[in-house]
Amino acid sequence: MKITVLGAAQEVTGSCFLIEVCGKRLLIDCGLFQGSRRLERYNFIPKNLSCHPIDAVLLTHGHLDHCGRLPLLFKELRRCPVFSTSATVDISKLILRDAAKIQEDDANRTNRKRRRKEGLVTPLFDMLDVEQVEDNFRSVLYNEWIGLGTGVRARFLEAGHIIGSACIELEAEESDGLTRIVFSGDLGPKSPLLQRSPAEISTADAVFIETTYGDRDHRSLLATWDEFSTLVRRAVEQGGKILIPTFAVGRTQQILYYFSELFRRNIVSPFPIYLDSPMAIAATDVYLRHHRLLREGLHFMDNADALQEGLPSLIPCQTAEQSKELNYAPGPCAILAGAGMCNAGRILHHLRHGLRSPENMVLIVGYQTKGSTGRQLVEGAHEVKIFGETVKVRASIHSLGGFSAHAGQTDLIHWLSPLVSQPEKIPRVILTHGESNAMSQFAFKVEEEFGISCQMPKLGDVIELGKLCKAPVSLSSSCT
Repeated sequence: MKITVLGAAQEVTGSCFLIEVCGKRLLIDCGLFQGSRRLERYNFIPKNLSCHPIDAVLLTHGHLDHCGRLPLLFKELRRCPVFSTSATVDISKLILRDAAKIQEDDANRTNRKRRRKEGLVTPLFDMLDVEQVEDNFRSVLYNEWIGLGTGVRARFLEAGHIIGSACIELEAEESDGLTRIVFSGDLGPKSPLLQRSPAEISTADAVFIETTYGDRDHRSLLATWDEFSTLVRRAVEQGGKILIPTFAVGRTQQILYYFSELFRRNIVSPFPIYLDSPMAIAATDVYLRHHRLLREGLHFMDNADALQEGLPSLIPCQTAEQSKELNYAPGPCAILAGAGMCNAGRILHHLRHGLRSPENMVLIVGYQTKGSTGRQLVEGAHEVKIFGETVKVRASIHSLGGFSAHAGQTDLIHWLSPLVSQPEKIPRVILTHGESNAMSQFAFKVEEEFGISCQMPKLGDVIELGKLCKAPVSLSSSCT
């Protein structure tokens, strides 16, 4: 078995791993690189993918940094099945369609400005490319093995990250025996707010584990709830707007749940909650359809009536005109809008309009990648550039790390523990999906806890059981 690392290598985005085994070529994820122009330069299909067929893609979940290069992949080669849970199919369709629309709009906007000066630009992919992907989705059930060819099978296990998210366990019967590898995908905390807890896996020859927050733990849910309710009460007293950059999938639904609890417990009187994101509105519908995948006893999202009862002041904003009208909406109110990293979308318009007002509040409730506007705000910037305009930051900025859908260091160690605690089989531990500092600190923690040295591959590295080859493949975007 040979695994080529084609993304999420000492970076948080671009998840993609090529597995070659038993005459098959499989992909675990095929995600976009996001967050900075340096990373976005890698948004192509490397020639070692495009020059040879792929037999199947196994998709851990529907976030863009895990599925966003699928349309590019299907441009380059013949179609292949994309296996994922049914909820991931629905989420991926939403996210890929939204990404295509954003890219088409951005390209059209750029071309209107450049037409007489420079050549025209084209989007990475468009809606027709997304439809090619959609035609090849294949839904799988949790915990059931699927065959991928002679001697190769895989199953999807709960990851606890977002609805439908999965760890992937892959088995191959090779000439020298059975080989089992595990990909964590993105792991949720041990006791997620909405999701079920990640499944326990006890044996593997190699485990690829994400390390987004490998260097620290989040605040507890109780501490996060206390801070959230305190800040919301303060914002209500100030009469300002609460601007919340949210990821459409997972984070939005968490925030809605917390607002419903504030109102249900009479901590604050209901005030307008504007859900200013067509994709978040659609993603919430997906959560309602797949509510049986959520943790038991969570009746808030059983159906649309339960959601409306819990949040009577929730106002969906579908159109751009509705979004623009929020500039004049009086406070107190909350505006939830994407993109979650403040690198695109309607939230940028609200930040440009609202950052200058000291009575307003910005709640950062998710990971902010290097180079993003959100990261600058978290790091205390006094001014930021939005659409080429310098905007003074007078609103208060608060980061609530406890909302993360990623496991912190302690929960990552807890998930890894059964895999490395079998004395007869200690797997190789390969760290992915994290910035280099987070990876290094997690590697130190693993060695301290279990006496195991971790590998931290770079982009293009090839891993074989028993050997790590340094960057033997070209990441050129075309065949030679």
